[in-house]
Amino acid sequence: MKASHISGKRKSSIAKATVKDGHGIVRINKILLENYSNEVSRMKVMEPLLISGDLAKKVNVNVSVAGGGFQSQAEAARLAIARALVNFSKDKALRQAFLDYDRHLLIADVRAAETSKPNDSKPRAKRQKSYR
Repeated sequence: MKASHISGKRKSSIAKATVKDGHGIVRINKILLENYSNEVSRMKVMEPLLISGDLAKKVNVNVSVAGGGFQSQAEAARLAIARALVNFSKDKALRQAFLDYDRHLLIADVRAAETSKPNDSKPRAKRQKSYR
């Protein structure tokens, strides 16, 4: 029985996905996908499973996600699942299908919030200068 362990990142969220032979069970942080978070997050995580078609019904996917907010956790999980499915199947057509649908299914979106500068309130805001 082969298994594939892959990680994905989005902002400060990190997801680690494990794909192995099974019956199509998907768990995120030990919670079944049907019960996970809100509807938008569920739909986002299901995208790679829907694109992969029959492969998703033949494998079990376990994802552990930590850090960030619920939206970036969903995007990190989506990235990890897509990468793990491609790595597990070794199918070039599946990889191309993911890339054609959305590039961020396989390539991480590395944008992150800009850090606050010392002695300032916001990342881009400057201190007001007083002349009197």
